[in-house]
Amino acid sequence: MKQPTEIKSADGKLGVLLPGFGAVATTFVAGVEAARKGLAAPIGSLTQMQTIRLGKRTDGRSPLIKDFVPISGLDDLVFGAWDPIPEDGYESALTAGVLNRYEHLDPIKDFLSSIEPMPAAFDKRYVKKLDGSNVKAAGSKKELAEALRQDIRDFKEANGCERVVMVWCGSTEVYIRPGAVHESIEAFEKGLEDSHDDIAPSQLYAYAAIMEGVPYANGAPNLSADSAALEALARREGVPIAGKDFKTGQTLMKTILAPGFKTRMLGVSGWFSTNILGNRDGEVLDDPESFKSKEVSKLGVLEEILQPGMYPELYKDLYHKVRINYYPPRGDNKEGWDNIDIFGWMGYDMQIKIDFLCRDSILAAPIVLDLALFLDLAGRAGMSGIQEWLSFYFKSPQTAPGLYPEHDIFIQHKKLKNTLRWMMGEEPITHLGVEYYDD
Repeated sequence: MKQPTEIKSADGKLGVLLPGFGAVATTFVAGVEAARKGLAAPIGSLTQMQTIRLGKRTDGRSPLIKDFVPISGLDDLVFGAWDPIPEDGYESALTAGVLNRYEHLDPIKDFLSSIEPMPAAFDKRYVKKLDGSNVKAAGSKKELAEALRQDIRDFKEANGCERVVMVWCGSTEVYIRPGAVHESIEAFEKGLEDSHDDIAPSQLYAYAAIMEGVPYANGAPNLSADSAALEALARREGVPIAGKDFKTGQTLMKTILAPGFKTRMLGVSGWFSTNILGNRDGEVLDDPESFKSKEVSKLGVLEEILQPGMYPELYKDLYHKVRINYYPPRGDNKEGWDNIDIFGWMGYDMQIKIDFLCRDSILAAPIVLDLALFLDLAGRAGMSGIQEWLSFYFKSPQTAPGLYPEHDIFIQHKKLKNTLRWMMGEEPITHLGVEYYDD
């Protein structure tokens, strides 16, 4: 990818379109509005709160990322959404039960209520545990994609947006393997005309976004823009894409801990993970076909980090099991249990137990914000196709064909920051440090 010679201005309104207006999306939107009004801090967001070192440690140059790269300010963000359930932003946030009604929702009720989801391109065959009345009239999938494109154009015009980005916050769809319909742009567009069964709704949104020049990120594990056809389309249209599956709770912990085990050359013989959650996501994942999409996303992380082919004595026989259980009383406050069997010097066994009582949507909301701002930045910098430098935010990062994904969160973080330095003409940081000890 060529280094940007010019990054276009971030002036003007940036529209953020959200397929799926449930717990994650409403928590994100409410959090941005709360930050704009000084009611809460955007904790968890690199774009808003993290610094970036430039040059040597002794140079004392560590600006905030938002002051270093030209990203949109929070005041410039405008929100729109699609959802099969017709609740407005306030009603949907109450239903989700993530945020405190009196402390965080009622003070911004008018703002949240003003965001009403557009009718969704939705098909219950792909999300069997979800239903709703706010759905576009059934036509061919080509017609549905064109209707989504018109929605994008109408939203942009109605809100006076200079640019638009799209971040999928919808439910996990059933597991679909890439097939012949996904192998080329021509095959995919023929599949749209024929309403091919292997083209799920999320792929319609991805196609519509790319065709409208809108950067697109997929926050769920289902097949969306990660196919040969849509990756080629994104390159052809000059549109950045990224995915997939927001890295929030249990997998976040795996990408923090597993690199530490490998760094110390500690063996891992087993890693058992189970989750209980009771939100809409948990209900959707109670369907085995939707769970299959999530399972594939979660299971790939450890193998890529630990590299059993390189370290067979330590990781070749690793037994990795993942379970997700729908438990309504838990709501959005997911609980993730991990039992990790490790071994050290002379093969002696040890165990680690983790009980992570996390809040899924609280962890996901800042990811949505950062992806929206960074993808818009990439678009203005002329960067198209897969944005691997955004792997930091995903369980199953998209990569070039034949290239294994990097799951180590610390390497991902260095890649992200070095990409920002590269974009702005600063030297990458290697952390070598020998220059401080030269005579």
